[in-house]
Amino acid sequence: MQQIRSQVTERDGLFELEAGSDVLDSPRYNHDMAPTKVHERTWNKWHITALWVGMAICVPTYTLGGVLTAYFGLSVGEALLAILFANIIVLIPLTLNAFPGTKYGIPFPVLLRSSFGILGSNIPCLIRALVACGWFGIQTMFGGLAIHLFLGSVFDDWKALGGTGEVIGFMVFWALNLWVVIRGADSIKWLETLSAPLLVLVGVGLLVWAMPNVSMSELMAIPAKRPEGASVVSYFAAGLTAMVGFWATLSLNIPDFSRYAKSQKDQIIGQIIGLPLTMFLFASLGVVMTAASVKLVGVTVSDPVTLIGHIQSPVWVALAMALIIIATLSTNTAANIVSPTNDFQNVAPKIINRTKAVILTGLVGLALMAHELLKKLGLIVSDLSLETVYSNWLLGYSSLLGPIAGIMVVDYFLIKKQQLDLAGLYRDDVYPAWNWFGFIAFGVPVALTLLSLGSDAFSWFYSYGWFTGSVLGGLIYYGLSAMRPSPTAVKTAV
Repeated sequence: MQQIRSQVTERDGLFELEAGSDVLDSPRYNHDMAPTKVHERTWNKWHITALWVGMAICVPTYTLGGVLTAYFGLSVGEALLAILFANIIVLIPLTLNAFPGTKYGIPFPVLLRSSFGILGSNIPCLIRALVACGWFGIQTMFGGLAIHLFLGSVFDDWKALGGTGEVIGFMVFWALNLWVVIRGADSIKWLETLSAPLLVLVGVGLLVWAMPNVSMSELMAIPAKRPEGASVVSYFAAGLTAMVGFWATLSLNIPDFSRYAKSQKDQIIGQIIGLPLTMFLFASLGVVMTAASVKLVGVTVSDPVTLIGHIQSPVWVALAMALIIIATLSTNTAANIVSPTNDFQNVAPKIINRTKAVILTGLVGLALMAHELLKKLGLIVSDLSLETVYSNWLLGYSSLLGPIAGIMVVDYFLIKKQQLDLAGLYRDDVYPAWNWFGFIAFGVPVALTLLSLGSDAFSWFYSYGWFTGSVLGGLIYYGLSAMRPSPTAVKTAV
């Protein structure tokens, strides 16, 4: 006989929900969004490390050094320091926002119900989902190109397909990504665990290939592309903000993964080991490879897929492309599909299950890349490039997510005192439908960031958007909530 009221139990600091009919019959609940059971939390620190290695080793990471030197006026040494510091900084919201996921086993959208309301959580969720779908489309474009080059190295006739071959590669890679995520969290865990050592091997192999063709002393001595005598501080801070924005999205939805961690210690150590050093080393590799590309292939090439495509040996091209396909797959599935899958389910859990949400994510990502795909097929002519989308809209849009990160941290640690009503997050009678404090705290810094675009005096507010947004959002939320504490702030978790 089914129990009527849900029960919450605790084991070694991890909370577990035994759902009764009050939760099972709620429109806010489905099996995929349910808190993980304690026995389902099987990811140790090495699984978390492998997750970050798998996500960090990707084409965009490889190009970060070039982005900072070309667009942010930093020298090579300054660019690499900015990348290292940014990933140490972003560890703070990553580890803090991972805490409730590990403790209660809940995904990102369910956690947001505490700070934005049961229904209100859908707004920041869908904002986050759109960013992820954009990145999903871009990474799938890189993966599709790798498949095209792989097949071209094996079959001579495939090369003649040109852009059509790239589009076919895109669709094959698109379907492969969806298949992995539909299979569930265990398939992602094992993909990341198996791919991590392979990806490290790829990096070492590329470095061995490039090092005889580049002088590190000459590379580090290249002057920065900024006005002579200009202070490095403002340029470095702007670059630092952009690099923090690179993982700003994951600092929000890290509970989607930490809900599978065995303990808080595992999620903290795994993230510390896996993120900063991997990002620094692979971005450094990108700087070295780009500098060496002139001697290696005769032209400057800033992305590894195109660079390897210049190699004359079909065997080496095929092997390298196979590894890049694995690298892009491990990044894309974890970083860009899991979050929107949960976000779309949050809108209507009884109607949208995981499979439907994964397909919806794929269709949105496909729609966002439709312009680029039609260009490759020769059906339209346009000057809008994928690089423009990558460097402008997505990075800028990601920086606007800072307030959400600040609000989440303040709500859980300062307002709710790390105590959530686990069953109440899946019902309509504990937390408000809309928490307007969350929306005010989110809207004010976003509005100020957008307004600062037209003001020279306040341009710094946009340049440092993730920092200003997260701090101001958190402060406003704390101030509003402190004036009228929510009843749920003092509820115990059991």
